[in-house]
Amino acid sequence: MVAAIIGLSGLKLTEDERAFLRAANPAGVALFGRNVESRAQLRALTDSLREVSGRADLPILIDQEGGRVFRLPQPEWPAFPAARRFAELYEKAPISAIEAARANGEALGVTLTEVGINVDCAPVLDLRLEGAHDIIGDRAFDAEPMRVAALGRAMLDGLAAGGICGVIKHIPGHGRARADSHEELPVVAASEAELAADLAPFQALHDAPMAMTAHLLYPAWDAERPATLSPPIIAEIIRGRIGFDGLLMSDDLGMQALSGSLAERAVAAIAAGCDVALHCSGVLAESEEVARAVGGMSKAAAERLARAMARTGTASRQSYHALAAKRDALLAYASNRES
Repeated sequence: MVAAIIGLSGLKLTEDERAFLRAANPAGVALFGRNVESRAQLRALTDSLREVSGRADLPILIDQEGGRVFRLPQPEWPAFPAARRFAELYEKAPISAIEAARANGEALGVTLTEVGINVDCAPVLDLRLEGAHDIIGDRAFDAEPMRVAALGRAMLDGLAAGGICGVIKHIPGHGRARADSHEELPVVAASEAELAADLAPFQALHDAPMAMTAHLLYPAWDAERPATLSPPIIAEIIRGRIGFDGLLMSDDLGMQALSGSLAERAVAAIAAGCDVALHCSGVLAESEEVARAVGGMSKAAAERLARAMARTGTASRQSYHALAAKRDALLAYASNRES
């Protein structure tokens, strides 16, 4: 199994993609808006991915956070609230907010399981801090670490109840970035003491099945390499201080925060300690380049992947409508308290 998660070009597999998937056997596949049209089409695509790979537990990922980050478009699929909504409720009724976040995660899980997706790149555990770039913004729950941890745990548990493996991100923390890592390399000039707050939500959820790295430079930990490519950050901070022992994937290799060729980026990510390299463009030649560069997964990485995927597949018996109604009623509580 190749240590890469790759994207696809369109709404169905091409013959060249089928041949590549059979030959390379990537660790997983990530879907985006270009791959999604309708329930029937999406289910056919995920079924074909499992048929080609021969793996019933093939990780099929998507970014369905809620708010402005979604891949399943309306009106074919329902809208989900941004993370910040749950923090607003938490200020008034913490227990209700936690229940709402869990119901939301389970509703997301039910929606994704229906179309054959089993991994959601959520929740975001970054802090929502003043002065930071809006690339995170309302995707993050709050600025207070333990509030983020409580709501993140609720969403992660809700996703699991819906049959979905969640991915905590962006480890070790993206909340202080003053630039968009899609466009450039953000430098987080924060002290060890300040960064301790960023780590706290990840430490609280260190038992999550999967995590995604941040393409950020943290000079307090490594003055030369962003976290994705930094052996000391992955070994000492992510695996050490945070204590995360799940599957660690890079953020998208195509982002401009990283430099060098795709092959160089992929090799550096794996060498630094990422279990798999994520490349999302869907351009087959690029996927082939990444797959050749990273080679097979390590034994430890394959074991982490197996443990993570063992948590998926047991879908909730509750309907989306019941879960969404519970969530919406709890979220409405905040507005009712103000009126």
